[in-house]
Amino acid sequence: MSFPFDNSYARLPARFHARLAPTPVPEPRLIHLNRGLAEELGIDPDWLGGPDGVAVLAGNRVAEGSEPLAAAYAGHQFGNFVPQLGDGRAILLGEVIDRHGRRRDIQLKGAGPTPFSRSGDGRAAFGPVLREYLVSEAMAALGIPTTRALAAVATGAPVIRETVLPGAVLTRVAASHIRVGTFQFFAARRDTDGLQALVDHVIARHYPEIGGDGGDRVRALIEAVVGRQADLVARWLLVGFVHGVMNTDNMSVAGETIDYGPCAFLDAYDARTTFSSIDRNGRYAYGQQPRIALWNLTRFAETLLPLLAADEDEAIKQAEAALATFGPRFDAAYRGGLARKVGLSELREGDAELCGDLLRLMAENQADHTLTFRLLCAAAEDPEADGPVRERFVDPTAYDGWALRWRERLAEEPGEPSARGRSMRAVNPAFIPRNYRVEAMIEAAIERNDFAPFETLLAVLSRPYDDQPEHARYAEAPEGGGVGYRTFCGT
Repeated sequence: MSFPFDNSYARLPARFHARLAPTPVPEPRLIHLNRGLAEELGIDPDWLGGPDGVAVLAGNRVAEGSEPLAAAYAGHQFGNFVPQLGDGRAILLGEVIDRHGRRRDIQLKGAGPTPFSRSGDGRAAFGPVLREYLVSEAMAALGIPTTRALAAVATGAPVIRETVLPGAVLTRVAASHIRVGTFQFFAARRDTDGLQALVDHVIARHYPEIGGDGGDRVRALIEAVVGRQADLVARWLLVGFVHGVMNTDNMSVAGETIDYGPCAFLDAYDARTTFSSIDRNGRYAYGQQPRIALWNLTRFAETLLPLLAADEDEAIKQAEAALATFGPRFDAAYRGGLARKVGLSELREGDAELCGDLLRLMAENQADHTLTFRLLCAAAEDPEADGPVRERFVDPTAYDGWALRWRERLAEEPGEPSARGRSMRAVNPAFIPRNYRVEAMIEAAIERNDFAPFETLLAVLSRPYDDQPEHARYAEAPEGGGVGYRTFCGT
């Protein structure tokens, strides 16, 4: 048994990547294998969890059919352009066609230095690997497009960050690892042929419905990427997710959430929330994410101006028209999703204001984002269930005034209250990766070599919309609303 590789990115010109094998590790040990995902990919999980499979997952063996490479890309990092970044600690093993006919990348993260490492060690520590594994799988269970985690392997070798930490390798699965920064890499070099090859590859791989030729085809690609990103960021906001480092090299043109570095989830609702220790000015704060997504997409459109039209003014006009679709697409996805979270089946006049007022009151009263919406599900079924929601507000009377308006609006909705409650529970998770729980899980793994908290948390988060009364403690908010919590990239 092995990986059923069918590699397409490796067939692109040599300047797209650097070919090299992963650097072996001394004592590979499997931490966790995503057996369900392995089966979905057409890989025997028993083989993958055995010695030969773990050797591949650790980077100690190159599987038959693999064409390992580190991809080249550029990117804006906190608004500053870097013309060459690339996979500094990740190696793409190859691509497989899964059981649903979808092409998926198999990548090792933490697989050793590459030509793009910029003097880094190319390795990853337990913390970032376990965080990405847990959060990416939680996002998948929440129904949000995301890269997936196939396996985590301990390397038996230390990595040096602020202190000495145990090393690990994450096996990541993605629709592809092509980023806005990939396009920027070729645009910065005025490599029009490279851009055209990349456009053709991305359309064939991710947007095969796009037809036509020339500038029309390129504009259609921009609009398609804009649409997926608008929908994606709306979904982030609806579950309180903060990516933390929305650089252009961390934006996938496939529309998946990628690169879970300093990510975290809201506790007390505040649109200004920033978790990343390096985001000192709040560039990537929770409420800034739609604006930054459009900024990144504008950089994407800029790279394609030479392919949009021969005349620069016409090319800019076409790019601006494509980018103008972001606002309406995002608004429809976010406002529609917010309406469903409060039990409204369709948007009517005044609904956006009703939802916006709830968020404003939550911010003013330090109400927990996830619990407030989850508790509203019971309140929508029975006004006598208002008590637990009210308790989330510093001033409970602030909720009372809003709830009166809300119930007047719900009275206009079709269907029974019980059905409405079920619909709301299907979009309002009971469980998210609570930041303090994630930190406790990482501490147990690093300090005590105890992976039981990881396994338990992973199981709970695989069913985020179920009540799971036996795991009710995992739904609890932290004391103090999580104020002051900070995350770190781990590089």
